[in-house]
Amino acid sequence: MSYIICKDVTLGYEGKAISHHVNFTVNAGDYLCVVGENGVGKSTLVKTILNLRKPLGGEIIRGDGIKEYEIGYLPQQTMVQRDFPASVWEVVLSGCLNRCGWRPFYTSGEKAICEENLVRMQIEDLKNRCYRELSGGQQQRVLLARALCAAQKILLLDEPVAGLDPRVTVEMYELIQKLNQEGITIIMVSHDIHAAVRYATHILHMDNQPLFFGKTEDYVNSSIYQSFMGKETLPEGGSRE
Repeated sequence: MSYIICKDVTLGYEGKAISHHVNFTVNAGDYLCVVGENGVGKSTLVKTILNLRKPLGGEIIRGDGIKEYEIGYLPQQTMVQRDFPASVWEVVLSGCLNRCGWRPFYTSGEKAICEENLVRMQIEDLKNRCYRELSGGQQQRVLLARALCAAQKILLLDEPVAGLDPRVTVEMYELIQKLNQEGITIIMVSHDIHAAVRYATHILHMDNQPLFFGKTEDYVNSSIYQSFMGKETLPEGGSRE
């Protein structure tokens, strides 16, 4: 079943187009990794899927009755977010806000969802701690638990391992893979091409026009991947003979 269908979309902001003819489909159970150089619209694509930005052309269709507020979202973390003065419990529970509507309180069911995701992310022992006092890896687990409180079927992640040390990065990738294996559909923006081809089922390689969309094994065998990896391995300022 198709959850997200992107049809000939032009991405941009303030009327300025940055990527054209974006076409891809995300089906139930997929793990799509969006890769490419800086400035080609990867984060803009995320915001457009969430309806935080409007496409400048084309359309994004959500299948199976999915609404943008039912998609769990883990944005790139800012310094302001890292210093947020709230308890872990309060941060994670706030992921249920969209479930509340106009109701000014959380139900016992929503609190149970919060508890479930604290356990899922192995941070139940941190729930009374202040979020700002946690390590970077712990904070990302908290934010992932918060996103899961909102997620019905899809989790959208924008550079979820940025700023984490190598050990915590691997732990985070394995957590995300486990969620996918449990049935959550993943869309992840990443600069880590190695992780993308290791974990994702599908790759969208973006440029001013998408260079590739398809299965990961086909991407690895493509000239686009070979060319991209060749540029990565060049020394800074170097060239091939």
